[in-house]
Amino acid sequence: MKSTTQPLIELKNVVKRYPMGTTWFTALEAIDLTVEKGEFTGIVGPSGSGKTTLLNIIGSLDSPTEGSAQVLGHFIEKLSHKEAARLRNHHLGFIFQTYNLLPVYTVYENVEFPLLLLGLSNDERKKMVLDALEWVGLTDKMKSRPAQLSGGESQRVAIARAVVKKPELVLADEPTANLDAENSHHILKAMVRLNQELGTTYLFSTHDEKVIQYLRRKITLFDGKIASDDVMTPQGG
Repeated sequence: MKSTTQPLIELKNVVKRYPMGTTWFTALEAIDLTVEKGEFTGIVGPSGSGKTTLLNIIGSLDSPTEGSAQVLGHFIEKLSHKEAARLRNHHLGFIFQTYNLLPVYTVYENVEFPLLLLGLSNDERKKMVLDALEWVGLTDKMKSRPAQLSGGESQRVAIARAVVKKPELVLADEPTANLDAENSHHILKAMVRLNQELGTTYLFSTHDEKVIQYLRRKITLFDGKIASDDVMTPQGG
């Protein structure tokens, strides 16, 4: 996918190896990948194919062993820990299958948490949190704690937390793994709406057919290599 502007994500010959005893395990091999702004794309493949490893490198949670990974104009392999944290805090949103909500905080406080690092005023934070909760339909749950929520509601809080700062890129690692079909579709429709209304780029790691129905592009990994890269016609929502 070519563009006259710089791609949001550009990976060139990315390799990731991990030590395993006296040898090395290659999790990713010769990955070339470009993602443009506004895409709704999934990285699919069986367990162990390298999906989460690839997402972690794009999210600056890990670095490539070889090659170049450029995200939002930053070369991941050249970032210090502090610079990588700043990239995540200001420009990226993360959605995990286990929600990762803070149990002692209310829904409002969980969604507000990423904003506390940005030096915003109370009024600015309040408006952004209320907007995010409205996007996912959870304004009435803002005073609840995670233990009082269903799985679907918890994941919607996680989405609100990921998008509250209006990041350019949201990375979602198996976001529907613990949800039933009804909640999965509800959440995916919310993400499609946010993608369309805010122009947020979404990159999923998944092997869930329910997620795949909503994708506009499907990148298949197998044994750490890109096996196919297909334009999709979304069937969901």
